[in-house]
This record gives sequence, structure tokens and C-alpha cells, in this order.
Amino acid sequence: KIKEIKRESHSAKSSGSRPVFVELLQDLRKGKFNAILTWAPDRLSRNAGDLGSVVDLMDQGKLKRIQTYSQSFSNSPNEKFLLMILCSQAKLENDNKGVNVERGLRNKFKLGWRPSIAPMGYLNIKGDPHTDELITIDPVRAPFIKQIFERVANLGQSGRTIKEWLDRIGFTTRNGKSVVLSKIYEVLNNPFYHGSFEFPIGSETWYTGKHKPIIDKELFDKVQKMLVVAPKGHGAHNFPFKTI
Repeated sequence: KIKEIKRESHSAKSSGSRPVFVELLQDLRKGKFNAILTWAPDRLSRNAGDLGSVVDLMDQGKLKRIQTYSQSFSNSPNEKFLLMILCSQAKLENDNKGVNVERGLRNKFKLGWRPSIAPMGYLNIKGDPHTDELITIDPVRAPFIKQIFERVANLGQSGRTIKEWLDRIGFTTRNGKSVVLSKIYEVLNNPFYHGSFEFPIGSETWYTGKHKPIIDKELFDKVQKMLVVAPKGHGAHNFPFKTI
């Protein structure tokens, strides 16, 4: 007899990260339910913490049965052992996926390709990192990106002035939105435009990209000097005390 249907959209790979699953465990402890009907064991858990909670409820007799599409698990040593093996196997597969993704990313940036969404002025292209150009110049936006750097370096324009200019000419991002001020400064501080990138961010590990630079490093360095603003001094004026 199905008393309630619960749907969970969060991943089962991390313990305690699924509010609906936590609620289900609490209902089982309160005796609201005594069984679970689910597609497969790995829908319940792909981590040791949640698996331990499920098995503990079976040990206490509060969870009588777990029924999946092809198997049934009750509070017996063999069936609980099989449940733990299947969930542990799902965790192993999940962990291996993470290792493979990390290895793929590491291989990608060693080849000179930044493994993330290309910044404004570039486009991501699917392909083989060994043979294909994975990041190409956006022919529509790249010329304006170069002008942004030139306007700051040669004309001393501020980010706000640049934004007013971009809004006036109708410049938009790939999503069709106007560029916010913080995005302009993000562009101006991004060394990717002269051909290098740091990955992961904050690691101080730098790579020379295989993408085509939009500007040269000389222009980038000139902009960095222009962006440095000396702090405003306080107490520059002397005001005499007044007495009443």
C-alpha cells in the first residue's frame, strides 16, 4: 500500500544533502512508513553516510523492506549485505567518474585549452583537444573586447564610461543581455585575452593557451597600470576649531 510519493531532485552522492531523503528517514523513524519502493538501490544512496542510516533503520526494525524494480531487500543478513554491496558499487562508480572528469580536465589544460566556459569574446567548440580548436574567437564580440582594452589604455576611460559606450552601441552578451559594470572589470583583469590562464583559479599555476589572443600582453599590462588607483588621502585639509 503506497501511502505517499516523494520526489528528490538532489544528487545521492553526498550525505545529508537531500532534504526529501532526510524527511523520508525521519518519517521512517516516526513509524509513518515501514517500507520504501524505489527504482534501484543507488537511488537511495551512493554514499556511506546515507547507506548507514538506511541499514540502521532496518536493524531497528523500522524499515521492513526496500523494493526495487528487480530486487527486494529485507532485514536479513544476506539481503542487507547485498544492499550494501550494490550501494557501495554505485559509490565506487560515482567516485571513478569524478576521477575521470578530473583527469580529462587536467589533460585539457595541459594541452593549452581552458576547461570551462570561454570568456566573453570567445566561443566554445566541441572536439578533440589533441586535434581541434576548442576555443575560437567570437567574430561579433572580439573586436569590441579589443576596443575596451584600447579605450582604457590609450584614452584613460573608466569602466562606467565603457559601459555607457557599450549600452549606446547596443552591445550584448551571448545571452542577449547588456554588460554589467562588474563584467567589464572582469574582462579588463582577465589574462586569458593575451593568451594565458590560471587553473584552478587561485592556484598560481599558469598555462599558455592554444587559443588566439585578442590583445597582446603589452596592452594588457598597460591596462593593469591604468586600473591601479591611488587611495584617496584623508585629513588633507586643516579646519580651524570654532568656539562659541
